[in-house]
Amino acid sequence: MTSQPKEVDPSSREFVKQSTLYQEFLAEREEILKHKWLESERLGYDVGFERALLDWIRKHREGWRAARRQQLGQNPVKAATPSPQVPLESEKK
Repeated sequence: MTSQPKEVDPSSREFVKQSTLYQEFLAEREEILKHKWLESERLGYDVGFERALLDWIRKHREGWRAARRQQLGQNPVKAATPSPQVPLESEKK
């Protein structure tokens, strides 16, 4: 028995295309493709998408995201800082 793919409501598809998450995905994908092209040109052969993706994530993703948040006027998410350790009653002298 084979299942038929469900029809997607056009309004749902448009909603996804307009979503911030999808827009971020497209922007990040574009940067990865640029990185793939530059690395392939530098090395003289096609490095492939997966290699370019992993290399871009390791070397550029964090900085790109920070710059993009700044460009879009968003505040970066601050890393949780550990609260000072309060000694337990049993540890107090």
